[in-house]
Amino acid sequence: MDQSTLDQEIAVEQRHLDRVYARLAELRRAAVRAERDGYRLARVGNFGALVERDAMVFHAAQRRHLLDAEYEGLVFGRLDLRDGQVLYVGRLGIRDEDASTLVVDWRAPAAAAFYRATPAEPLGVVRRRTIQSSRERVTRIEDDLLDPEAAPAEMPVVGDGALLATLSRATGRGMRDIVATIQREQDEAIRSPGSGVTIVSGGPGTGKTAVALHRAAYLLYADRSRYAGGGILVVGPSSVFVGYIASVLPSLGEDDTATLHSLGSLFPGMAATRTDPPEVAAIKGSLRMRRVLERAARDAVPDSPVELRLLYRGQLLRLERTELDAIRERALPRGARRNEVRRAGFDGVLAALWAQARRLGIAGLPEQRAFEDELIDRTDFRDFLKAWWPRLHPRHVLGWLAYPDRLRRYTNGLLSGAETRLLAQAYQTLAEQGPSVADVALLDELDALLGKPMRPARKKRDPFQLAGGVRELSTAADRQRAARQAARERPEDYRDYAHVVVDESQDVSPMQWRMIGRRGRLASWTVVGDPAQTAWTGDEQELARARDQALGRRRRHRFTLTTNYRNSAEIFAVAAAEIRRTYPDLALPTAVRTTGVDPVQLAVPAAELESRVVAAARALLDEVEGTVGVITPVPRRDEVAGWLGGLGSERLQVVTSLEAKGMEYDGVVLVAPGEIRAEPGAGVRTLYVALSRATQRLTTVDPTS
Repeated sequence: MDQSTLDQEIAVEQRHLDRVYARLAELRRAAVRAERDGYRLARVGNFGALVERDAMVFHAAQRRHLLDAEYEGLVFGRLDLRDGQVLYVGRLGIRDEDASTLVVDWRAPAAAAFYRATPAEPLGVVRRRTIQSSRERVTRIEDDLLDPEAAPAEMPVVGDGALLATLSRATGRGMRDIVATIQREQDEAIRSPGSGVTIVSGGPGTGKTAVALHRAAYLLYADRSRYAGGGILVVGPSSVFVGYIASVLPSLGEDDTATLHSLGSLFPGMAATRTDPPEVAAIKGSLRMRRVLERAARDAVPDSPVELRLLYRGQLLRLERTELDAIRERALPRGARRNEVRRAGFDGVLAALWAQARRLGIAGLPEQRAFEDELIDRTDFRDFLKAWWPRLHPRHVLGWLAYPDRLRRYTNGLLSGAETRLLAQAYQTLAEQGPSVADVALLDELDALLGKPMRPARKKRDPFQLAGGVRELSTAADRQRAARQAARERPEDYRDYAHVVVDESQDVSPMQWRMIGRRGRLASWTVVGDPAQTAWTGDEQELARARDQALGRRRRHRFTLTTNYRNSAEIFAVAAAEIRRTYPDLALPTAVRTTGVDPVQLAVPAAELESRVVAAARALLDEVEGTVGVITPVPRRDEVAGWLGGLGSERLQVVTSLEAKGMEYDGVVLVAPGEIRAEPGAGVRTLYVALSRATQRLTTVDPTS
């Protein structure tokens, strides 16, 4: 196609885009007018007018926010149908003043053919066009001719096909928004039934993460009251990954309905990024740890009083360790939660002291209630109770695992001697380094075992109450707005999500499935992953049981993605050869794009590793427009980051082989692949993941001895 034809087609789309943005401006002005008119209703002076005003203002402001949020890249697709109709597809549905459709919302059924149509099943689509724009200007178009026999002779076809053209361009730091390039197998998963569990499996580059996030946006469109009301939880493997995907849902118009967490931040107050060696992570992730934690949660507090001695009316009242332990055990039957039965423990101590006082025949002994009140008024007695049975936070009890003698008691009969020694070694650094990612699930388990401390109910603060009892002047709209905001705010440990998305699910341990499951008891689920990329080295049957328990008996909808859109065929051939040396029968996806550029594989003397890595990173920054990832073995991450600090490029990111899970870069420098391969357990699979992160260029730098 010559340049003049391309220019003409861009001009055609520009005219339509001009109409859309003109209409968008009108709608925005109308929303502003409605908001302003709503405030004027207050002049009527009655309560009904105030309520009507508040409703008008709220909905008008909400509409204005939506129109503003979808401004960039509003229209991205066009369908020329066999019946002569033309449909434009975009982020937001827009009609003109005569109610004719200017843009179809991408989530609407009418837009499904944009994603599902293929040359084998064109679904009435003759030509599918992808439109790229910057602000209000069309910058690029790409066509797929799906039904050549139905195409008019004069119909032009531009470009090499939308998907492959998109994949050839730079990704930017955040995850690419692939709304315009979702293919049929992905779209079927996105639009699967909202109830039950949608399970999406597929190899590297098949778009699993994009499917999961676009499915969340689709569910919000299809049943907003259900999913926005309950909220959507998205769980990813690492904080790096969560930062990577953070812009996707806002770009789809869903900026306040989803909560994103890594496995290391799902428990309130935690932001763990440290990872354990695979053999330690397998122990911490095992369901046997639940029994270990049960024993810990029932044990005496370290350094707590071993006896109680009180002088009462000239007589010594005394409870020894065996008696105190017996009281604690009676107050804490199996299944009880320690923080919630604390009062029962106190009552047990008081009852034992009362019985002892009666046996001693103390002169003038009051009735039991008065006796207990006397003791409770004593500071020394209250101090004893607080030290003997304090309110416990999960971090307190997790810290008890750092005591070798306690750990041996807790693990006796549950873990082998070698496993106990590995745990003991790992927990020696807990106080200094803080919990690891695997520990966060243990903290959540302890939270369930300990329960919440019983505290008096707190009266909710009036947001309009100022200091000194003065109440701020407020309107009905102000108060209703505050009430709506309070209703939308969820507690930090919210657990009633309507939908849960689990990405890179193959790396979720049994204990982590228990943690996620507590937040999805009422939810439908989307679970995406690839067994070939798993880093889990523990019991597979135990893992399956924990996953099934979390997902419950909900109906499963299974989808498999088979096409690798991310990697060039040249890059994926290297990754596939690596994994097939160990797992020859794995079903791997097919890479559909070629660049003619083979990966660069360097073996260098160990003394030259730093200079060669820096040179390789600098070269890729020059060769690609987008991001460059430098992937390292876990122990080398900080060292390599120090080498590259002088490059000072915002396009450069250094991540470990584990943090690279789910990530995508235009160029990758993979440092010491041999060291990653040699890691015990999942080393080969982890290397397979690292080798499949690049879209355009891959350089491996391996030190030789």
